[in-house]
Amino acid sequence: MADVVVVGLGAFGSAALWRLAVRGVDVVGIERQGIGHSFGSSHGTTRLFRVACMEHPGLTAIARKSLGLWTELGERTGETYVRQTGSLNVGTPDSRPVTGARKAAGAATTDLTHDELAERFPQYALAAEDVAVWDPDAGICYAEPTVRAHVAEAERLGATVYPHTMVTGIDVRPDGVTVRTPTTSITAEQVVICTGAWLSKLVPGVSLSPRRTPLFWFQPRDPASEAFRLRNFPAFIWEFADGRGLWGHGSDEDFLVKVGLDGAERERDVDPDELDRYIHPRKDIAELSAAIADQFPGLDPEPVKLMPCMVTDSLDGQFLAGRYGDRVVIAGGDSGHGFKHCAGIGELLAQETTKETPYTDVSFLDPHRF
Repeated sequence: MADVVVVGLGAFGSAALWRLAVRGVDVVGIERQGIGHSFGSSHGTTRLFRVACMEHPGLTAIARKSLGLWTELGERTGETYVRQTGSLNVGTPDSRPVTGARKAAGAATTDLTHDELAERFPQYALAAEDVAVWDPDAGICYAEPTVRAHVAEAERLGATVYPHTMVTGIDVRPDGVTVRTPTTSITAEQVVICTGAWLSKLVPGVSLSPRRTPLFWFQPRDPASEAFRLRNFPAFIWEFADGRGLWGHGSDEDFLVKVGLDGAERERDVDPDELDRYIHPRKDIAELSAAIADQFPGLDPEPVKLMPCMVTDSLDGQFLAGRYGDRVVIAGGDSGHGFKHCAGIGELLAQETTKETPYTDVSFLDPHRF
């Protein structure tokens, strides 16, 4: 009998497995796909990393915890999981990215006027009222290598991992839990469920809305241009007056310019087992390409690479992370901004599971708040 079973080893689950293993917990991890796979929400080469988190002031502490944990892990493995190149939150002075970044608790940000923004970042075709908040501690993080590193470190510390293993049921009893798969059943004192878009299928009463969200990569119109290299075109979130917006970052030796569109109509409440993995040029690309042509005229608006992904929205755009029953802890509802926080969320899940005091207030993530 194990102490804990972690079901789902994407961003949140792999981090929980690692942080439990650090504590010497007898922990088992189960993943339906391979480790670092491309069928959920934890793939696509890179993710934005922000400390001045516009979504909630309480997220800054979780981002900083993630940064600290990844820095420590990188010192042991020799790999880089966060690259701090800074980031921009762009929009009108009363836009969500700008006001949200300014409210981030403990983030060392700098305001940029319209003229300062235009001078430092001429790639942007700015509206007359656009300003920005510069987050110097932000940057990008690396998706698949980070998930694989979490799991590898957990295994090094004694965790048992079952990849390519589908969970068919979870039985919760007063004296423990049993996690069933087609080939084996594992009993444990507690279960941590982090199955992303599949969370509602395994945990009754959890209301989440998965949506199909393709990822896109681009190149400059001028192949010799350095304007859209990461060092010159750092991570950004940009909201337009109509509520839509762009997000992304520049290119480097091993990845292209990545840009996505916020506020576009997407297929919501999708069944993750039936996700449309085809790419539809008119439906998927046209609106984003038009926005890029208008806002970043130096980029070729036709993507050179694209792949499907999923975002799983909660009712209020915040994660669900914490205890859901006497023997059940859950995490999900990434809502499009989860990866940057996953190491910090994994630490919180481990603390909840082992009944430690959490390192920061997480009441706003309480899975019972709805």
